[in-house]
Amino acid sequence: MSRHRLGTPTEVELEILHVLWENGQATVREVVDVLNESRPRAYTSILSMLNVMFEKGLVKRKLDGRAHIYQAKLSREKTLGGVVKDLLGRAFNGSSTSLITQVLEQSKPSQAELDEIRRTIEAWQEQERSND
Repeated sequence: MSRHRLGTPTEVELEILHVLWENGQATVREVVDVLNESRPRAYTSILSMLNVMFEKGLVKRKLDGRAHIYQAKLSREKTLGGVVKDLLGRAFNGSSTSLITQVLEQSKPSQAELDEIRRTIEAWQEQERSND
């Protein structure tokens, strides 16, 4: 029986998706090898997680010989956009000001990062003006 699809990936699912986004596609062994660089993971745990992710529609897979090759179903931008949208709604009651305030307080960005944030905001505002 298929599991229900969930809107946002869990922490472990995101770790796996990051590997797939970086590599384009990967076998379970390749995912395990990358994840084991930061901390040990059991092959069977990652295999189970990838099967759940397949059932949830987060990844695609194809058979290559005896191994499945997995690929993220959505782009990094689309997936992370969904995560932020979910967080914005659930934790910040839709207030982008509250979300940004928390991001700034928690991350303590450097001056260079703040300058980049300002440029991003200005580019977004310019794009919005041209869409009107």
